[in-house]
Amino acid sequence: MEKDSENELIIKLSIFEQQIKQIQQQLEIIERNILDMNSLEIGLDEFREGEGKEVLSQIGKNIFAKTKLISDELIVNIGDGNLVKKSIEDTKKLIGEQTKKLERIRDELNSALEEINKEMSRMMFESQGKKD
Repeated sequence: MEKDSENELIIKLSIFEQQIKQIQQQLEIIERNILDMNSLEIGLDEFREGEGKEVLSQIGKNIFAKTKLISDELIVNIGDGNLVKKSIEDTKKLIGEQTKKLERIRDELNSALEEINKEMSRMMFESQGKKD
């Protein structure tokens, strides 16, 4: 009987470990996206009063072209392929909103990690109590 409960504990702990790995991977993606959003927001400041300036524009992954700004108006994809014109300030607000959403998701994932760790600790504590 004791062997069965030990095997059950091992299986449950293994499942928790898999969940922790998945959450950690999701957290890494969220953190990268937050950093990208922050960098983008900072980069937008360079466009202020940038008409006539020469800039590097990304045309593909790791491929850039020198371009000249003819307007500080931006075209923003708001989802489902919908493009709208936005000012730099409006775009920065949108980025800020997206960053806040990502931060909320990050907080939820961290809370889930804490809950899993608590449950794992509780299970280990209980199993130690049964052995004694």
